[in-house]
Amino acid sequence: MDSRLLDILVCPLCKGPLIYKKEDKELICKPDRMAFAIKDGIPVMLADEARRISDDVEIK
Repeated sequence: MDSRLLDILVCPLCKGPLIYKKEDKELICKPDRMAFAIKDGIPVMLADEARRISDDVEIK
């Protein structure tokens, strides 16, 4: 994942910052508790395709 791209990407829902989880190939939005997949090096920033993170999981 290009660090320059990570600097400009924001959550499409709240426009907040994202956390890059390299091992999971995901970008995480803490406030919205959403995980956006990275497929073939390209972030899929569609809310309909995002994974909801359950409330009992701690986001680091």
